Formats: sequence, C-alpha cells, structure tokens
Amino acid sequence: MATEQSKSDISRTRILDAAAKTFRQKGYAATTLNEIAKVADMQAGSLYYHFNSKDELLEEVLDIGINRVHEAVEESQENMPAGASQRERIRAAVDAHLTTLLKHGDYTSASISIFAQIPEEIRQRQIPKRDAFSALWRRILGRAQKAGALRNDVNLSMVRLLLLGALNWSVEWHKPGKTSIHAMTEHVCLMLLDGISTEEGIRGAEVEREEVA
Repeated sequence: MATEQSKSDISRTRILDAAAKTFRQKGYAATTLNEIAKVADMQAGSLYYHFNSKDELLEEVLDIGINRVHEAVEESQENMPAGASQRERIRAAVDAHLTTLLKHGDYTSASISIFAQIPEEIRQRQIPKRDAFSALWRRILGRAQKAGALRNDVNLSMVRLLLLGALNWSVEWHKPGKTSIHAMTEHVCLMLLDGISTEEGIRGAEVEREEVA
C-alpha cells in the first residue's frame, strides 16, 4: 500500500509540474487537460484520477505558487537569532523569497502571470492568501522602520509594492548559473537599503534643488 501511495504521489506531482509549466507558457484559457497530459507524458484520462477538472488543477497550482513563498519568508523570520538586526531580517526575507520563487519558477510565474485570466470564483479564493503574504511583508518592513532601520519619511506601502514587483519579476529574467540567488539577494538589499547614488551624487542633487528654489 505504501508503494502504491508513493507512486500516486509521484504521478500527482508530475501532473502538477506539467500544469504549472503549461499554464505559465499558454495562459489559462489556452491550456487544456490534453496538453497538460501530453507534457506530463500521461494519458489524459489518468489526470481525472487525481483532479476532477482543469480549474481544480489550476487552483492547486496557484496555492503552491503563493503558499511555498509565504511559508519560506515566514520561516526565515522565525529562524532568525534573537539578536539579529532588522537589516539581517530583511535580507533573510529577500533571500527566502527569491530562493523559493526561482526554485518553483513555473508555479510562482503561473500564479503571477495568469491571475487576471482565471475565473472570478477562484480569484476571490486566492485574494486572501495574497493579502496574507502582503501583510507578512508589511510586518517585516514595519518593524524595521519602527526600529529606525528604515527612514520614517518613506512610504512603506510603495516600498513593499516596488520590492515585491521586482522580486516576482525575476522569474522571467533570471538565468540559472549566470548569477547566484544569494548574489541577487545581496544586490537587491544593497539597492533597497543603501541606494544607488554616491555621496557626490546626493550632494549634486541638493545643489540642483537649491538652484531651482
């Protein structure tokens, strides 16, 4: 029985992987169960042993896409040592987000790219999960600002939206083997926390503003 269950789990994972890849490449409307079965190298009828419909399969792909990243970022915060700085906490969150996002690229990309195409009923069930993930990032950034690690005059909602948009879009341009995920993390945090202007550039901008005034 254990062997049969193991084979069933393997088949189910194969179907989900194929579905995530197909949804990502073709979108929701153009994806059919026959195409998913072809990518999974299975008979179309075998899919119905695990899933009743394309929408049921879609919803699980979306759940995996958001849940895995959420859990990884949450765990990154729970596993931080008590004396960790807020900068270290943000870095850990960014690294967990990127690592999980890129490891499960088809799932996360499908979750992001086809959200506007999916049936309204499924979208409404997904929104609370996305809101919960946004709330997690709000807490991380909010704690950092409260502790003085982030400036008080920055709009954290805008920071969060820009940061998550940049991280999520990495699934479309990241090339494995060219730049490591941890190197990406360091660069993202450098730009986010230290900016990209030099002190000379900042002084020059201040002079320009004074001249305009």
